[in-house]
Amino acid sequence: MAHIVIINPRFETSYWGLEHVLPLFGAKANLPVACLPLLAALTPAEHVVTLIDENVEPIDYELCARADIVGLTGMIVQRFRMKEILRELRQRNCFTVVGGPWVTVEENYFEKLADVIFIGEAEETWPRFLVEWQEGRQARRYEQIDRTDMSAVPIPRFDLLKMDDYAVGSIQFSRGCPFTCEFCDIIVVFGRRPRIKTSAQIIAEIEALLAAGMDTAFIVDDNLIGNKKAIKEVLQDVVAWQERHHYPMTFLTEASIDLADDPELVQLMIDVNVRVVFIGIETPNEAALKETKKLQNMRKGASMLEKVHRIQDAGIEVWCGMILGFDSDDMSIFDAQRAFIKDARIVNAMVGMLAAIPKTPLYTRLEKEGRLDRDDPPAFGTNVIPLRLSRERLRDGYIDVLSDLHGPAAYFDRLDALYLDARIQPERTRLRHLRHHPIRLLALNASWAAEALGIFLRLMRTVDDADLRRIYRRRLSKVLRRRCSPLMLQIYAIKCAMHYHSHLMVRQMKTGGQIVNSF
Repeated sequence: MAHIVIINPRFETSYWGLEHVLPLFGAKANLPVACLPLLAALTPAEHVVTLIDENVEPIDYELCARADIVGLTGMIVQRFRMKEILRELRQRNCFTVVGGPWVTVEENYFEKLADVIFIGEAEETWPRFLVEWQEGRQARRYEQIDRTDMSAVPIPRFDLLKMDDYAVGSIQFSRGCPFTCEFCDIIVVFGRRPRIKTSAQIIAEIEALLAAGMDTAFIVDDNLIGNKKAIKEVLQDVVAWQERHHYPMTFLTEASIDLADDPELVQLMIDVNVRVVFIGIETPNEAALKETKKLQNMRKGASMLEKVHRIQDAGIEVWCGMILGFDSDDMSIFDAQRAFIKDARIVNAMVGMLAAIPKTPLYTRLEKEGRLDRDDPPAFGTNVIPLRLSRERLRDGYIDVLSDLHGPAAYFDRLDALYLDARIQPERTRLRHLRHHPIRLLALNASWAAEALGIFLRLMRTVDDADLRRIYRRRLSKVLRRRCSPLMLQIYAIKCAMHYHSHLMVRQMKTGGQIVNSF
């Protein structure tokens, strides 16, 4: 028997991390990473597992020193903290193992700081390593030959996490994406053939999240609809489960923009109670889409703007990812990004500079062209040396776009355009179902109203800018006049909090703070 400690390092401040406003939601972190509870579930029962997410609690290094194995996972944005933790563990003579997305694409990054590394998925290699470790014959490096059979993945051990410290839960339906975007590492880590869990597995995980106190979950699949035929069957089963249990769950997810081309799939996502979908739009520049092989965004039948509106009008809010600094981008791209996001009525747009992740086609191409910044961290916030823009202009234009998008008038005008002018109807299947169960509907409305009031009161106490407080009050008053409902109030209160986080983040960058980007 071994005592195993598995650590997820803290993240730096990020757009989606909401670090500045998490206390407004009564949380310490946005959502738990999927790998911690899954690794615990993959660990044979004879071992003792302790999970530590540094985003909600400090690392107990004394506990680590007593453990037999200390595991560390992490993404590219966590790599510096990973090194700090590994150096501390090395000083305490801990036996360390490292896995996750970053070491998968940069195997030599941690040099002699880790005793064992895991490349790619670990459903097969983690249990095998534990057997070999017990026998004293573990290898230095583990990598699965075959992709994980998702139908054999166990239910994550949510019971080992402090779930009360998270704003929302996380759940995974599938892995893999069929597309070939040049900059993306998803196909490097998970491959191009989408693999999906069974309906029974997914429903069991949803029930485990509910048991842990989570009624909202982010489906963390990089593209939920990579295999449309298979996911439709799963979603039909989840819809039936929601109806049997009177819709206890709300979901957010990620999908490609071709979702808009499949009305049946859009309706299934509405019926499952998906409130938000994140879409990688990347750029309105068609030359850049061709360059990066984001061809799914250029399919005929409708423009990207029309497809976004089609999804919104069906009742699902669209968040998006946008990228600046493609080879075909020039100074006009900054205004083009602003205009597209405004016209698309996208309130929450994660804008970043193009970055080249090791092992991606983009990295390979730019390495051959001598256009990679090898410093770590790189200058100007990205390791890509742009072709038609100077690095200073790309950085400054990026910050200006972020600043303009999150100016209070621009941000809330997009919000009003979506919910007050277009009057999209989120969660409409759930609400229609609950009209036949008035006591449950009353309870849901009461919880939304209470959450909205709680966030609003905390904002009024927390925000030090009197002008911002006045803006938030006016915007919420406008909702009360034009579309008064508990759901609308909850949405607008959450959006006020998200705006305040972005406002602080942009202010820090403009005053010389760290550039928030992939690198």
